[in-house]
Amino acid sequence: MDGTPPHARIVADIKRRVADGKLRPGERVPSTRQLARDWNVALATAAKALTLLAREGVVVAEPRVGTVVAEVRGAKPRPATSGHDLTRARIVRAAIEIADAEGLAELTMRGLAGRLGVATMSLYRHVGGKDDLVMLMVEAVIDEFALPPEPPEGWRARLETSARLQWAAYRAHPWMARLASITRPLPSPSLLKHTEWVMRALEGTGLDPVTKMHVHTLLYSYVQGIAANLELEQRAQAATGITADEWMKGQEDVMRQIAGSRDYPAFATLIGELGDDFDLDLDRLFEFGLSPLLDGLTTVIDPH
Repeated sequence: MDGTPPHARIVADIKRRVADGKLRPGERVPSTRQLARDWNVALATAAKALTLLAREGVVVAEPRVGTVVAEVRGAKPRPATSGHDLTRARIVRAAIEIADAEGLAELTMRGLAGRLGVATMSLYRHVGGKDDLVMLMVEAVIDEFALPPEPPEGWRARLETSARLQWAAYRAHPWMARLASITRPLPSPSLLKHTEWVMRALEGTGLDPVTKMHVHTLLYSYVQGIAANLELEQRAQAATGITADEWMKGQEDVMRQIAGSRDYPAFATLIGELGDDFDLDLDRLFEFGLSPLLDGLTTVIDPH
């Protein structure tokens, strides 16, 4: 290290990215918590860096948007983006990138326009609003992990294929898991492809329509239920600035006290047996449960 204080290094880096055009006027800069994680510094240090940047006029706080790069004083207005440059596909891809990095709650039309370097109103020539945009994002994500044109043999292989592709989509885009409720399903043609896939897989099984829907809903709920924790963890890290491992370490003393209270002997035994060997990996949990779930469905779909 050259002895430069951490907050000064952050300030210099943001200025360099602005000068290089990697951060453009109107575009959001990393949040305090994001800077703290990226630079491995305290939240106060990251906040100090943003405060200095604001004092120097490099960034400005925008209500309900966040901290964005300030417009250059005296600069000529940026030319309007032509309709040929701004497309629906480009808007959707940029929106997905924001949701992937910061969560769906952080996606705003104004912030998206800043990222694309266009006026906010120009977005509405391509999408009807945020709700419309989110539906387009869902379609793009599901199509990214498309079902194969030729299904494998047997209902079990087909259900497993659907589950694994849904998991891959949620894994890549955690915000997806909190969108689709089984009681209020999204009117998504791409998601409906999975329903169609499962219904075709169950053709000829002799199941009644209600049981078929229960099979489909149970499979979907299994994948979504585990995947929801991906999004919850993403939000928790954004809110606290600490990882799941760091949070667990902070709970060690409390858990040790509970285990040692003699009120939970089975739990205390389990903790002692696990030691430091257990790490909750959601991918492993998904794999652990998928085969037993399909085994259980065999007793309903193919009991003989």
